[in-house]
Amino acid sequence: MTAPHTVRPDGTPATPPPQREAPATATFHLSPELRRAVLLTALTLLGLLLGLAGEHLLDLPALMWGGYGLAFLTGGIPAAREAIHTLTTERRLDVDLLMVLAALGAASIGQAADGAILLLLFSLSNTLQDWAMGRTKNAIAALMDLNPAGATVRRDGTERWCELGEIRVGDLLLVRPGERIAADARVVRGNTAVDESPITGESRPVDKAVGAELASGTVNLNGSVEAEVLRPAGESTLARLVGLMEQAQTEKSRTESLTERWESPYATAVLLGVPLVFAGLHYLGGLDTAAAWYRAMTFMVVASPCAVVISTPAVMLSAMAAAARGGVLFKSSAALDTLAGVNTVAFDKTGTLTQAKMTLTRVVADDEAAALALAAGLEAHSEHPIAHAIVTAAQERGVAPQPVEGAQAIPGHGIEARLSSGEKVWAGNLRLMQREGAALTPAQAAALAELNAQGSSSVVVGAGARVLGVMGVADALRPGIAGAIADLKSAGIAHPVMLTGDKAEVAASVARDVGLSEYRAELLPEDKLRLIGELPGPVAMVGDGVNDAPALARADLGVAVGSGTDVAIESADVVLMQNDLGRLAGAVRLARDARRTVRFNLLFAFGIILLVSPLAIAGQVPLPLGVVAHEGGTVFVVFMGLRLLRRQL
Repeated sequence: MTAPHTVRPDGTPATPPPQREAPATATFHLSPELRRAVLLTALTLLGLLLGLAGEHLLDLPALMWGGYGLAFLTGGIPAAREAIHTLTTERRLDVDLLMVLAALGAASIGQAADGAILLLLFSLSNTLQDWAMGRTKNAIAALMDLNPAGATVRRDGTERWCELGEIRVGDLLLVRPGERIAADARVVRGNTAVDESPITGESRPVDKAVGAELASGTVNLNGSVEAEVLRPAGESTLARLVGLMEQAQTEKSRTESLTERWESPYATAVLLGVPLVFAGLHYLGGLDTAAAWYRAMTFMVVASPCAVVISTPAVMLSAMAAAARGGVLFKSSAALDTLAGVNTVAFDKTGTLTQAKMTLTRVVADDEAAALALAAGLEAHSEHPIAHAIVTAAQERGVAPQPVEGAQAIPGHGIEARLSSGEKVWAGNLRLMQREGAALTPAQAAALAELNAQGSSSVVVGAGARVLGVMGVADALRPGIAGAIADLKSAGIAHPVMLTGDKAEVAASVARDVGLSEYRAELLPEDKLRLIGELPGPVAMVGDGVNDAPALARADLGVAVGSGTDVAIESADVVLMQNDLGRLAGAVRLARDARRTVRFNLLFAFGIILLVSPLAIAGQVPLPLGVVAHEGGTVFVVFMGLRLLRRQL
C-alpha cells in the first residue's frame, strides 16, 4: 500500500528523499595504542635492517650493534613487559617470555640477527592482533552515532529543545520530515512514513498514523507528527541494540583463540628444558661450562618457534592480500581461518541480497505507456520513495509524465489531481480506489493479488471511476545474486539461509528468486541474534544495516557489504568492498586453501624442531647448521605462504 503523499503548499513537486540514508564510508582509525604498536614494529624492522647492513654489507660493528640494539629494545621491551605482567598477575609463563629469552639466548652465542628476527615477527603478530581487536570500540561508537543530539519536545504546554538524556517519559516529541526519531514513542497526532531499515531491515517505508509506535534511530520521511515518549533513552530500541552489540562482542571474544591453551605449556617446557639441558651436559655429560652453555643456547634457538610463529602469518597475510586485491577485506587472520570452516551462511535481505532501492517491477494496463505517464505526472508531486521509483522508471523508459493540475495529497490513501480537461485523476492504494468509486477488472484484481503475494507495494492508477492500471514497486535484487548463491553452495557451504525483518511474503518471494530454500522473516535484531546461535555452526552472517550489527558480531564470522552502514562495517570481520557477493565463494575457497597450508606449515615447523633439537643437544648440530635449519625452515614456510598471492577470487 502506498503511504501518505506530500506536496508543497504551492503545488510544485517536492524533492524525493533518499529511500535510505546514504551508506557510510568505511573508515579505519588508528588509536594511540595501535599507532604506538605500529611504530615499535617499524623501528624493530629498521633496527634489523641496519644491523644486517652493518654486519654483512658495510662491515661496521658500530652500525651492526646499534641496529640490533634498536631491534632488541623496540621489539623486546613490549614483549618483556607483557610477559612480566602475565607472570605476576596470572602466575603463568607465555610465549612472550620465551621469545624474549630466545632472542637474548641467540645474542649470547653470537647470533643477534636471529634474535632480532624473532622479535620482529612477534612484534608484527601483536600489532596485527591489536588492529583487529580495535574494531569493537569503533562499532559501538558508530552505533551510537544514530542517536540525535536531542529533540524538540512539548512539556507542560511549552516547546523546548532537550538533549537526549533530558527527554522524559510522557514528553511529546515534535518530529519534522527528515529528522531522526530520538526516543521510542507513540504517535498522537499526524501521519507520516518512516524509514525503519536501520533498525528492523524493513525495505519499504512504513506508514505511521495515530497510535503507531516509532522506534528510536529511525528516520521520519515526509510528515510532521507529535509522538508521546514511551521509554527513556537508556531503555530505547537503539540502546537495546547497543547492549546486544556489547554482549555479542563479549561472547565472541571468549572463543577467539584455541592456541592460547597451548601457549603456556609450550613456553614452560622449553624454558625448563634449557637449564635441564645445560645441567645434564655439564654435570652428567662432563662438558665444560662454555660447551654446555653453547649447546643449551643452540637448543633454545632451534626450539624457539620462529618458523611456527611465521608459518601462520605468512599464509594468512598472503591470502588476505590476494583477497583484498579481489575486493574482499579481511580484518584479521582469525577471520580468514574462521571462513575456512563455515558451514552456514546467513544473509540479511535488504541491502544485502537486494539493492535497498525501490524499483518499478510491473505495469498491468491496456496501455502501459499511458498509465505510466499518468502515474509519473501524479507522483512527481510526491516525495514518497514509491513515487520516486515510478517517476524514475518513467524517465528510464523515455515516458514523459502527463501534466496535471492542483495535485493534492490524501493522507493514508495517495494523491489526486485534474487534467487540463477537468477530469479527476488519481494514484494510490485500494482505499483511494474505493473512495473514487472505481473497481478492478478480473485481470487487474489477479495482477494485484499476484503482486501482493510477491510482497510488492502496489499502486492503482485511475481517472474518475475507471482503473487505468495497476503497478508493482519492490526492492530490486542485486545483479547476479542468484548465481552468487549457487556458487557459494558449490564452494561447500551446506546451509545458506536468509534472515530478515521484512514481511513473510516479501521474504518468500526473494528467497525463491535467489535460490534459497530456507528463510526466516519478520525478525527483530534480538531474533536474529538468537537464530545465529541455533543454526548449524560455524555460522557466517552477511548484512549491511544497523539491525544486523549484533548478529554480525555474535556470528562466528561477520561479513558486511561495502555499501552498508558504518555500524555494520565496523562490526563485521570481513567487508565486501565492491558489494559483490559473488566474491564470497572465491573467498571461501581461498580460506580453505590457506587453512590447509597453515596446517602443513605447522607440521613442518614442529617437525624441524623435533628433529633438530635432540641433535643439537647431542652436539651433532653445530650452531651454524642449527641456524641454517632454523632459518631454512622459516624461509620455506614463508614461501609456502607466498604461493597464495597468485590466487584469484
